[in-house]
Amino acid sequence: MVISFSKKEGLVDIPNERKIHKVPVSRLGGVAIWTSTMLTFLVLVLLSYYPYGSLLSGILLGSSLMFLLGLIDDVYNLNAKFKLFIQLAAATMVYLLGVQIDTIYNPFGGVFHLGILSYPITMLWIVGISNAVNFIDGVDGLAGSVITVNSIALALIAVALSPSNSISALIGFILAGSMLAFLTFNFNPAKIFMGDSGALFSGFLLATLSVSGVMKGAALAVILPFIVLAVPIMDITYSSLRRILRGQSPFVADADHIHHKLLKAGFSQRKTVLILTSVAIAGGAIATYFAGPFKHYLIFVAALIFIFFVLSKINKSKTSK
Repeated sequence: MVISFSKKEGLVDIPNERKIHKVPVSRLGGVAIWTSTMLTFLVLVLLSYYPYGSLLSGILLGSSLMFLLGLIDDVYNLNAKFKLFIQLAAATMVYLLGVQIDTIYNPFGGVFHLGILSYPITMLWIVGISNAVNFIDGVDGLAGSVITVNSIALALIAVALSPSNSISALIGFILAGSMLAFLTFNFNPAKIFMGDSGALFSGFLLATLSVSGVMKGAALAVILPFIVLAVPIMDITYSSLRRILRGQSPFVADADHIHHKLLKAGFSQRKTVLILTSVAIAGGAIATYFAGPFKHYLIFVAALIFIFFVLSKINKSKTSK
């Protein structure tokens, strides 16, 4: 439905020198991702399984605000400073509702309370991860594959840690399901892109559930999200440092991300996705292994085997066509 509407209204991504697709493609995939995620929550409400609380409500409201920001940007191309202001506002809202990085556990013993540093560090994490996910959305199927792996890993870790956080796990699994469905239309050649609306929405959810469900757990838990989210973190760090060293703004888009480097090295879009998704899988496997009971590691592996079986079938059917 979104693809048909986008083509009818001309809401498509036009190819240019910075982009790798050759034909106009719908850029409103975030609408489908956000809608399927929220409809799932609505079903839970109707079934009386909704885990009420300010934490979840804040995450849903904040992520929806990020979705709307991305959607408007997809249609009208907003100013980078204005986008950053709205992102900080959304992150501040969830911070006030309890999504906070307020302590850092020392693996060798002791706890360091951040105090007034809690707010800027939380803002840096949430806004940084949200934009990092947006940065890797440059190859058909890449961002969706990485988000799916990351969300499953973070959800399992949220359950494995003590105390467990079922609300964060719920968000992670629902996001994975929404993204998996989207991927069936997003593999090369893509029929639809997730756009800023889908990338910012998904990145915001990954960032907030990593704080609420993982970083507030055991001593080593603060390290686990960095391992799980290795791909977007590496890309945004590399891209930002490169632009700053060149005297450019870190928010100016270019064609020198890690996935662009792999494409220029001769890898196809599908091999590029496979390489970077493999890095995400390795990070998720390491993190779930150290998070707690071994069964969660086995669940992670089993889930990925099933997902890749389904997606390979879809990929083959696309290739045969």
